[in-house]
Amino acid sequence: MRVYQFERSLWLPRPRAEIFPFFADAANLNEITPPWLHFRILTPLPIRMAPGTLIEYRIRLHGIPLRWLTEITVWDPPVRFVDRQLCGPYREWVHTHTFIECDGGTLCTDHVRYAHAGGRWVNRWLVAPDLKRIFEYRAQRLHELFGGKPSGHRDAVAPFAQPSTVPGGSG
Repeated sequence: MRVYQFERSLWLPRPRAEIFPFFADAANLNEITPPWLHFRILTPLPIRMAPGTLIEYRIRLHGIPLRWLTEITVWDPPVRFVDRQLCGPYREWVHTHTFIECDGGTLCTDHVRYAHAGGRWVNRWLVAPDLKRIFEYRAQRLHELFGGKPSGHRDAVAPFAQPSTVPGGSG
């Protein structure tokens, strides 16, 4: 199974003490998720975030309705948290969110490690462009909400070396 990674960082001109609580409230995912995904949280709100917290969503990806279940595996406020897909469209999805105080604001970094059923062409022409578009929307919304320049972020999509395979996956 080929594993990929996506990373995007953006600087927001607000203190981490203001930024982290926004991300700690799962309901705010509605604010930063593109409307074309038809995103809906199915887990009753409010959701208390902690290691082991499960959050269920529904999305529509390319017209296909999907359920997505994530688990919060790391909860280290106000520095970082990690969510991992237990069930959903990916064979593997581990999303690390970090928040670093920097230059009078907060550097927010999303690092996603993911694998999917398709090969590298599916990643190049479908999955990676979708992720880039989703995170571009997210960056735009965060800048609208908290200020800063939308050009203050970077992103990269690249294969990630993974020697092992996932049961049921293609080596």
